[in-house]
Amino acid sequence: MKKLWRVIVLFVAIFGTLSFFNEPAFAQSSFTNGTYGGKTYKLFIPSSYDGSKDYPLVVMLHGCSQSADDFAKGTRMNELGEEEGFLVLYPEQSSFANVNKCWNWFSASNQQRGWGEPATIVGMINKVKGTYSIQNQSVFVAGLSAGGGMSVILGATYPEQFASIGVSAGLEYRASSNAFSSLYAMQNGGPNPNLQGKYAYEQMGKNARVMPVIVFHGNADRTVVLKNGNQVISQWATTNDWADDGVLNGTIDDQADSVVEKTNQGGKAYTQYSYTNEN
Repeated sequence: MKKLWRVIVLFVAIFGTLSFFNEPAFAQSSFTNGTYGGKTYKLFIPSSYDGSKDYPLVVMLHGCSQSADDFAKGTRMNELGEEEGFLVLYPEQSSFANVNKCWNWFSASNQQRGWGEPATIVGMINKVKGTYSIQNQSVFVAGLSAGGGMSVILGATYPEQFASIGVSAGLEYRASSNAFSSLYAMQNGGPNPNLQGKYAYEQMGKNARVMPVIVFHGNADRTVVLKNGNQVISQWATTNDWADDGVLNGTIDDQADSVVEKTNQGGKAYTQYSYTNEN
């Protein structure tokens, strides 16, 4: 589990270096193309893959204007998958569905189970599960920007599919219901996250469960302002408070239990806020 959180930390730390890395070559590994539901995807399989064993699967959702190849190169997730022994799935948005190749997190038709892009992404996951040996309890999804917004939606609409979600520069569940209001949300934040948290819990339905979430957001982000990252935290705190016992009683809240100032190896300072429940 700790190694897979490291996966998401690495993805966030270097997602901005898309043009500086070439895809490394791994003996007997593969990076293959696939299609499902009218969309393409790429799948990385490490050289250590053995069909008699089960492996974790990390699902990576790119940002606007990016492709699966861009995201693989920029995050170096294939390199980490080779090192740690897990498969990586990169669903790819089409320019037909969105001219900027953004995941349409802001569309009401993509914010519920059984419809639109969430259903297509889960269909891709199930297709991979049908072909390769995947640990059902070790499927993770992480996304950047529009992909981060979609990872939030997947956590609410298909909670039984994912062990946890990662959100980088994303927005809360149902932060917007159309393209026009999405621009407002990106610059000003979405609706009350406590209310959106209740909506996300209701969307979970019979599959409601506490969803571990890790959130990254740059404090100088001018495209998706920092308020959105804070709202993602508050929304999921409310959703998980409802999900842990069916009552909104403060067993999980958005008040950090620890705050630690850190500096990464490159000299960049950041603050880590940790939120836990009694378990």
